[in-house]
Amino acid sequence: MKGIILAGGSGTRLYPNTIAISKQLLPVYDKPMIYYPVSVLMLAGIKDILIISTPHDIENFKKLLKDGTQFGVKFTYKVQEKPEGIAQSLIIAEDFTNNEPCALILGDNIFYGQGFSGALREAYKNAKNGFATIFAHQVKTPERFGIVEIDTNKMAKSIVEKPEKPKSNLAVCGLYFYDKNASKYAKNLKPSKRGELEITDLNNIYLEKKQLKVEILGRGFTWLDTGLPKALLDAGLYIRTIEENQGIKIACLEEIALRRGFLNKETLNEMLKNLPDNDYYSYVREILKDF
Repeated sequence: MKGIILAGGSGTRLYPNTIAISKQLLPVYDKPMIYYPVSVLMLAGIKDILIISTPHDIENFKKLLKDGTQFGVKFTYKVQEKPEGIAQSLIIAEDFTNNEPCALILGDNIFYGQGFSGALREAYKNAKNGFATIFAHQVKTPERFGIVEIDTNKMAKSIVEKPEKPKSNLAVCGLYFYDKNASKYAKNLKPSKRGELEITDLNNIYLEKKQLKVEILGRGFTWLDTGLPKALLDAGLYIRTIEENQGIKIACLEEIALRRGFLNKETLNEMLKNLPDNDYYSYVREILKDF
């Protein structure tokens, strides 16, 4: 199973913050935004991850994440010359996925809540068995989102972008698991009226084949899209509240690597010798004492 993070776009809704830097490199409280989608893929058990970004930003991602050894994973990097839709990422990633199932996550989406690891494992299994899985979360204003309607078996019945009369209040999140055919299907998509290869069109191919499952992120689960200044601030405050109240860190890649067995205690302890004794790495050092 391969993982793809789409961290492109110009971030115009966050200007002037993003004139010189990718929005996915902006901090969400105590860590870069890109850590959050990386953590999701790692929680799913995925160790081979492709980062897709702009020609302007790709080198900064390499500087931050390097080859992934420090997290027990492998990062590969590819450039999206210009943004032409989420589904374009699967075409860019075709050689990387090499006819394997894959998970695609948007670089500005944050997920947190109980039961998430189980949902990721289920989606992973679905992809291995020839199904696609999308994740959905209940929203108050469904007319602003892509909305999925499901049947009693959690199979998708319809997906409509920003419907005038929504058939449900389940918004499709920026996290998708696909079987080995995703890149092939994406290459056959036609651009929409706005000139993009739409991820909804790709999902509808699986829907028509009765191969599109839905994992519902239930009550108490948090899904955040950090594309606007207020949303970015709210996300940082939310992460801070959880971390300070519970004494944990969300999307701490070193901790996930340790708990998933991607790194052993000795390797991580050696790497920590060269890192500062700030709040983040002090937390990692405390975690090590439990192993």
